[in-house]
Amino acid sequence: MNRMLLICALLASLLASAASDFLIKGPRNIKKRSVANTVTQNEVEVYSLKINCKVTSRFSHNVITSRAVNRANTSKEVFFDVNLPKTAFITNFSMTIDGVTYPGTVKEKEAAKKQYDKAVSRGQTAGLVKASGRKTEKFTVSVNVAPESKVTFELIYEELLKRHLGKYELILNVKPKQLINHFEIEALIHEPQGIKSLDAHGTFITNDLQEITKTSFSGNKGHVSFKPSIDQQRSCANCSTTLLDGDFTISYDVNRESPGNVQIVNGYFVHFFAPVGLPTVPKNVVFVIDRSGSMSGRKMEQTKEALIKILEDIKEHDHFNFILFDHRVEPWNQSLIKATAENVEDAKAFVKTIGSDGWTNINDPLLKAIEMLNEAHDRQLVPERSASMIILLTDGEANGGETDPEKIQANAKNAIAGRYTLYSLGFGRGVNYPFLEKLALENSGVARRIYEDSDSALQLQGFYNEVANPLLVDLQLQYPENAISDLTQNSFKNYYDGGEIVVAGRIVDNDLNTFTADVKGLGANTSMAFPEKINIAEREEAQKQQEYIFGDFTERLWAYLTIQQLLEKKVQSKGEEKENLTAQVLDLSLKYNFVTPLTSMVVTKPEDDKKDEPLIADKPIRSTLKLDFKLQAFFLKSPPQDQGRVDWIDSDPHFIIHVPEKNDSLCFNINEEPGVVLNLVKDPYSGITLNGELIGDKKTSNANMSTSTYFGKIGIIYKLIDLKIQISPQKIIVRKGKEMTIFSWLDTVSITQNSVTIVITKEKDVRLSTADGATFVILLHRVWKKHPVHQDFLGFYVEDSHMLSEKTHGLLGQFFHGVDFEVFDLHQTSNPLKPDATMIVKKHRLTVTRGWQREYRNNPKVGDIVPCWFVHFNGTGLIDGVHTAYIVPSLFSTV
Repeated sequence: MNRMLLICALLASLLASAASDFLIKGPRNIKKRSVANTVTQNEVEVYSLKINCKVTSRFSHNVITSRAVNRANTSKEVFFDVNLPKTAFITNFSMTIDGVTYPGTVKEKEAAKKQYDKAVSRGQTAGLVKASGRKTEKFTVSVNVAPESKVTFELIYEELLKRHLGKYELILNVKPKQLINHFEIEALIHEPQGIKSLDAHGTFITNDLQEITKTSFSGNKGHVSFKPSIDQQRSCANCSTTLLDGDFTISYDVNRESPGNVQIVNGYFVHFFAPVGLPTVPKNVVFVIDRSGSMSGRKMEQTKEALIKILEDIKEHDHFNFILFDHRVEPWNQSLIKATAENVEDAKAFVKTIGSDGWTNINDPLLKAIEMLNEAHDRQLVPERSASMIILLTDGEANGGETDPEKIQANAKNAIAGRYTLYSLGFGRGVNYPFLEKLALENSGVARRIYEDSDSALQLQGFYNEVANPLLVDLQLQYPENAISDLTQNSFKNYYDGGEIVVAGRIVDNDLNTFTADVKGLGANTSMAFPEKINIAEREEAQKQQEYIFGDFTERLWAYLTIQQLLEKKVQSKGEEKENLTAQVLDLSLKYNFVTPLTSMVVTKPEDDKKDEPLIADKPIRSTLKLDFKLQAFFLKSPPQDQGRVDWIDSDPHFIIHVPEKNDSLCFNINEEPGVVLNLVKDPYSGITLNGELIGDKKTSNANMSTSTYFGKIGIIYKLIDLKIQISPQKIIVRKGKEMTIFSWLDTVSITQNSVTIVITKEKDVRLSTADGATFVILLHRVWKKHPVHQDFLGFYVEDSHMLSEKTHGLLGQFFHGVDFEVFDLHQTSNPLKPDATMIVKKHRLTVTRGWQREYRNNPKVGDIVPCWFVHFNGTGLIDGVHTAYIVPSLFSTV
């Protein structure tokens, strides 16, 4: 059995800066674990390490490639360590062994966890990923390297580079741990707005290394290169150790001829918004500072140091106050005061006197801060057009006053009522960070960890600098109505100088020629508007000419932002809402091959002995965060319960038969050529026949590309009343006798013909209901009209299908009155999510596979996952006869 290598990378924070670290640690003898038998470092040599980054419109696609050779005559285990940005998503990990590449596949996480537990229970080799560092998450993978053989690792991850204090930063934490014959970092940057500045530097860069750090930019292209020779890597002239140990940072900014920039590729848009040169909006800030006993010593000294520096930078038109708390609440002043020079000096003197004592009451000082802001606005003590915020700093959990985290969160949310922004800073290791994160997210803010270190004061100052200069408040980014769907967050409480707002979405109006974006917000002195108007065809054509553009980056960036925002919403939710958000994140993660908190990366490597020895890496979620995923492996999850029986065909085409008596489903595919017409339902008693015509993908120049088929036309014949309905993605044609009516998918109409009701819902579905009680639903699936491969198609669903007569037949109709089957001998395959089993059905003994299909009635965009037993070979043994017997001459054939 193949060995399974499962790489699980969980994102613990959506708010940290970016960094990456790639290293290969020393090998170990996998047969003998004792220190005496540990092999030397040079038996497994990492001879090449390359980091290639491609940045397109702030979205980075990073490929880390490492090559190692085992020069020993026994197998060795080499360790692959990577520190990745907390805001990044892994999209692939592959290994090349003996010239064969084994790519990774993203799978649902629960199955990976079961495989890990199974490996541990057997005493097999397993690696445990541990979170480490402020900006990164670390995982470790150990891989057996055969004697005198080579292995290549390739890891790909993607992330959106956020603008921080006026710069986009790509930070690579370089730790090769040994001298590398071929070491290089190369970055290609493409920014449509044009590159204004570009710099690269490293904490380990010496004068010699500075000379080989190459940067260049012109127009909208930039290039960074760092390729030290093996001698230049040495920590000293004759040393075998490397000086490459630290951060290598690429930073740049773009030209700002206009505040906004819109990128459109393949029907998805991304809007970047970052105005400059605006006057600062006055801010009203209440600092809520923990002075409980746990804050004593170094923490309090660094807190006071940071507050004094912040006071020196506060602007005179701002208003501020301090509220100190332990088990008591002590405001510095009873109301907000203006940041005059005299008041600032008084505040500095007050800060120097702060001590620490008592326990932690978080609820009351928060409510006091909100009350103080309310009073300041009600009494017009602060400007009407200003940004009001609370900055909470604490190092622990509430253990005084109200101690229930959920009640504290509810109290703050109800009191703020959307008027102010709350930022939560968690100082040190003992803090309840998930509580602070939800507290901030529910009130338009963010949470940030402050690490207890020698630079804690600088960390606090750095956060304040991010929110020190609001330029706009109450922003709304608006787009063409009814032309855009699946929009990411488009309203923001504040925009701060040096940052950037990013919104993405999907263009659903295929005939839209002009894309408009209207940004409206309140500035320091007046209401402001920033309109954008773009010719879609010209913008897309211009971008196709850019050699640095990588594929569908706008769609992937949309998915990236959507997943991150859904994860943030999930932090704030519970119950059914949380389960729905979990399902959405899982679906997008699987669709776009992102390793997120709900998915794992699976790599299958060839076996080199007869033992089944999975090599598994897993990374824990933050230790204090309790996530209620309620997920099961797909092959254990029951299908959803409907009020009535539903059978359907959708996508490729996948036939699904719901069997309520078994609380389960059966499924099979029909593989035929485009143009073939299949009989789906035929009821001789009611005179109803339904046929479907297959279409294929668009023709491409790639002869090796497999062609998928879908239903492009559905024909419905109701012989008793001489009614024929032809449905395609282009139109709906209804023929009654010699009369013909043509409808568009832009129509929403209801028609009754004798005992049949036809309802067309705009751009969604056609529903045909009969007097017998059965309902046929034809779903419209739209794809982007310029998609290079796919085209629009139809899905077919039958509700309450048992209402048709027992004589009903057809590929789907033969199952309307049930099917009995028995499943046993469940056993694992090479894919842990798809076990095989033996099924007895219609007196046939079949080998079936547990799988899943998508049902789109309730979730037309991404569908709901429905587990089923998959019957191979065009349903042979499940359907009556062979599938070719269901091929009919034409769409309206009733033979």
